Amino acid sequence: MRIAQVAPLTEAVPPKLYGGTERVVSWLTEELVTLGHEVTLFASGDSRTSAKLEATWPKALRLDGAVRDPNALHIVMLERVRRKCDDEEFDFLHFHLDYYPFSLFQRQPTPFLTTLHGRLDLPEHQPVFHTFKAPVISISNAQRRPVPQANWIRTIHHGLPENLLTPGPVKPSYLGVLGRIAPEKGIDCAIRIATRCGIPLKIAAKVDRADQDYYDELIRPLIESNPLVEYIGEIGDREKSDFLSGAIGLLVPIDWPEPFGLVMIEAMACGAPVIAFNRGSVAEIVDDGVTGFVVEDEISAVAAVDRLAGLDRGDIRKVFERRFTARRMALDYLAAYRGLMEEAEPRMKLVSSAE
Repeated sequence: MRIAQVAPLTEAVPPKLYGGTERVVSWLTEELVTLGHEVTLFASGDSRTSAKLEATWPKALRLDGAVRDPNALHIVMLERVRRKCDDEEFDFLHFHLDYYPFSLFQRQPTPFLTTLHGRLDLPEHQPVFHTFKAPVISISNAQRRPVPQANWIRTIHHGLPENLLTPGPVKPSYLGVLGRIAPEKGIDCAIRIATRCGIPLKIAAKVDRADQDYYDELIRPLIESNPLVEYIGEIGDREKSDFLSGAIGLLVPIDWPEPFGLVMIEAMACGAPVIAFNRGSVAEIVDDGVTGFVVEDEISAVAAVDRLAGLDRGDIRKVFERRFTARRMALDYLAAYRGLMEEAEPRMKLVSSAE
């Protein structure tokens, strides 16, 4: 199958630093190539892929200080995809650009879908999904709740390459936080949980420019005044296996409708259990009592910490291998592609006959 993967230009594919969407696009693209498909990746020029790379801009936009209007370059990329459709270069188009492709690509015959990677609970999303019935994939069932009127094809959970992160031979000795420091991530709550349990907490997370004041004013004082807390900073995939293998558990005390939460399956890949607040996708991702505990508040999180030792880290890894590998994700997407291609065949034949 000739497949176009169309990624945001914000980060490289895979991202050099933080970037969940671009990381998932990379894993999916590589699996599709391994499965024998002809894949073209539309992304920034500093991306690395075994697919054919179509670069709209030489550098990831977040790292290019000269770019002040990223929308302009995304519109150019979409037009390049459409022109290649005119030349019948693709059997299927897969977008990762939210609602940007809807209007243009509903007006051409090549089958396509869009994976929605972000939150959908803002009021301005309502008219978008009332107006457009473009086929969309959710990354959790919870993500769908604010816009049930969207043309949902199926839910496909993210997956990691099976051996990207693996359990390491280290004795777990601390609680962990991984990802990003922002108000909705509940880092202050994680600090209180660890402190009440009397267990060291290691925070491996980035601080976005937009969240710097939040970090400086609220989180930094909590870290510097607490001898149990260590701030490591942002880490990459090379460091994650050791970090997560050494964690008694990963704390995910989120305060927002998380559409998925890659850090939870990264922990599972290393056999580390998760304690997460029951928001967004959490109850779908965490098997309560098997891969961790789904809790409602700080008090229940503290109680759950005492139960972590009763979970089997080998079983957690097995759940990851069954539910959250990139191969499973790629096969799910291929099934969705084929279903939409079969639906489109009568329409395509009708257009060809008219011509």
